[in-house]
Amino acid sequence: MTSTGGILGPRGFRTGIEWSAPSAARARAAQLVAEHRTRRQEIIRNPHLDTEWARAAVRAPQLLAAVREAIGQDIAVENTFLVVKWPGRAFEIPWHQDGIDARLELDPDRSVSAWLAISDAALDNGCLHAVVGSHQFGYLPFSSEAEHGAERGRADQATGFTADASTVLPLPAGSALLMDSRLLHRSGTNTSNGARVGLNVRYAAPGGIRRRDPQSPSPDPISGTGW
Repeated sequence: MTSTGGILGPRGFRTGIEWSAPSAARARAAQLVAEHRTRRQEIIRNPHLDTEWARAAVRAPQLLAAVREAIGQDIAVENTFLVVKWPGRAFEIPWHQDGIDARLELDPDRSVSAWLAISDAALDNGCLHAVVGSHQFGYLPFSSEAEHGAERGRADQATGFTADASTVLPLPAGSALLMDSRLLHRSGTNTSNGARVGLNVRYAAPGGIRRRDPQSPSPDPISGTGW
């Protein structure tokens, strides 16, 4: 049975988690910006499956310790997205919940999402905003955002609520934010002079995937069985 209070407490998120030394994270961000500058790719799907740096990032010891504290010792990576917000390009991610979309639903008692700052994330370059305690709303209806013609496609956005107030969550490079799968969050356009780079990760424990598109990649086990 899903707990109303949530596995991460009344706020629905946890900060103060280090996945990398800040200097190493910033160096990685510079490398990724150079790698994707020509095409100006904004979303790279599941880099943990084919790049060593991302595979190591989702297994960073302090990050895994926080994930295991929340959902237990047996965990797998369900999905990752590398997101690059380029300067001078409109890119707003609407209010959404990581644990539900058109292809899957995660059990919020057996899943958690993480956002890893590879570059520094600040208000001017599109850091996350969250509605504190919004995981207590449960999963909300959602629909696709308006067509904007971008190569990245249309994101799902939560509906049926009003965000009267939200909290800005800037993060230094090398730190991570852990979120309840139901937490409402968004991010704005990068108005700075440099690219903002982050990695989104969804973790699940055995039995944590309630519904899944069978054509999606299988969960990538980190520990345990039942996948």
